[in-house]
Amino acid sequence: MTTTFTRADRISGLIQKTLSDVLIKDINDPRLKTITITGVKMSRDLRLARIYYSTTVEIKNRKKIAQGIQSALGYVKRTLARQLGLRYMPELKFFYDESFDYGAKINRLLKKIDTGNGSDSTPLNQQ
Repeated sequence: MTTTFTRADRISGLIQKTLSDVLIKDINDPRLKTITITGVKMSRDLRLARIYYSTTVEIKNRKKIAQGIQSALGYVKRTLARQLGLRYMPELKFFYDESFDYGAKINRLLKKIDTGNGSDSTPLNQQ
């Protein structure tokens, strides 16, 4: 079975890679040093790029990160437009990717569950 990628998929990947490079190399805002671009989803008409990011900072500091993104948005869009060479530069919308937080929460809950395999449990065949 062959996998076909749409133009939107290819552009999404290109935006994700280029944006990650720009954030690492060109942006000096300390608020943005902790973010990682986790994905980019393009609309079918290529006019909107939904950019998902995660961070290691606490929830209370995420507002500062969102402000940093808004502050750098013009520069980011100009830089992406120049590097990507697209006829039309899509609108960039940033969203916090909650999937890592959700995964960590599930992991914590699973660790709390007593599976019965601890040292204080009695094997079933000895009951």
